Amino acid sequence: MGLNDVPSGERVHIAFFGCRNAGKSSLINAFSGQSLSIVSETRGTTTDPVQKSMELLPLGPVVLIDTPGIDDEGELGALRVERAEQVLRKTDVAILVVDAQTGLSGEDRRLLSLFKEREIPHILAYNKADLLRGKIDTISEQGNDDVSEREQTTIFVSAKTGQNIQELKELTAGLLKELPAGNELIGDLVKLGDRIILVVPIDKAAPKGRLILPQQQVIRDALDHGAIPLVCRDSELSGALSCFREPPAMVITDSQVFSEVDALVPKEIPLTSFSILMARYKGNLEPSVKGASKIKELKDGDRVLISEGCTHHRQCGDIGSVKLPALLRKFTAKQIDIALTSGREFPEDVREYKLILHCGACMLNPSEARARYRIAEEQGVPITNYGIAIAYMKGILKRSLSVFRYSI
Repeated sequence: MGLNDVPSGERVHIAFFGCRNAGKSSLINAFSGQSLSIVSETRGTTTDPVQKSMELLPLGPVVLIDTPGIDDEGELGALRVERAEQVLRKTDVAILVVDAQTGLSGEDRRLLSLFKEREIPHILAYNKADLLRGKIDTISEQGNDDVSEREQTTIFVSAKTGQNIQELKELTAGLLKELPAGNELIGDLVKLGDRIILVVPIDKAAPKGRLILPQQQVIRDALDHGAIPLVCRDSELSGALSCFREPPAMVITDSQVFSEVDALVPKEIPLTSFSILMARYKGNLEPSVKGASKIKELKDGDRVLISEGCTHHRQCGDIGSVKLPALLRKFTAKQIDIALTSGREFPEDVREYKLILHCGACMLNPSEARARYRIAEEQGVPITNYGIAIAYMKGILKRSLSVFRYSI
């Protein structure tokens, strides 16, 4: 990612779905004005989701996703369909591509039902309209047994000729404007001129030569709102606190040094962590707090899932695979069975777990972060994030949440 790039988790995700040979790859190429996907007459050319971050007018920074055919067959085909459906978790706007000559299939109707069930804004795009020879009006008036086109935002397009491609972009932009506004990161917690301290430990797990994404985002948001951030390691925190004639408005810390920072920061100074800020930003603060309270109920042999949203290389002392399991076992004094996942491996069925600990989800867009929480909640499995779990087990969660005037 370049210095000026918008992180993938901050971009709107637009996904193209449909049956094999409906022209998804051709349409996404026409939509983007680039050759993002391989195009072939062979059915099932796209075998895995393909995504590309780009700037697309009039939409701005987006991620475009091409998916395998939803009607793929056989054992391998079923895996491809599963991969395609997993994309629904991260989809902000879905475009269902249908071959205008054949119309909606059963698989298409099932997808439309899933879009509605998961409240995903969507467009029904009839591709290959150049082959219809004046039959568009007739097709538009035809109903379907279980899903009517009249219920959808519908458009006839041609990836081959460019017919209505600009109109499709404008329709998509219209749906994006209707998406709910995102939550604040720290903009509502600081005012012009506020001095805040950001505690960033530099250990073996810290990325070489750079800050992790939540730290970058908090610094930028502070600057955007006229606050004055001072960044230091935990080992220099005492000196940083003494730099100010007046106490800082807030201290924000990496969760891994929560206890050390809590001991050093006077109780009258608001204190929270980057991952707790991310839970609120991604819209998962309340379920995360409820999930953390279930840690004390864990028993011997209970299975806990610790899930990372990204696929970074796990190092010695890694928080997910080393520090959190050790803290869980120490806090509960129980023999807990730990399972680890990363990237897109988050399972659809989580009923075998008694608790899920998720990272701050900085690399996931809000739609996917909420989808993972929804999976857990619908199956009755408590879920929380790293920072909230650590604050709970260290006995400082109440203080960490008071920044938001949130009480437990």
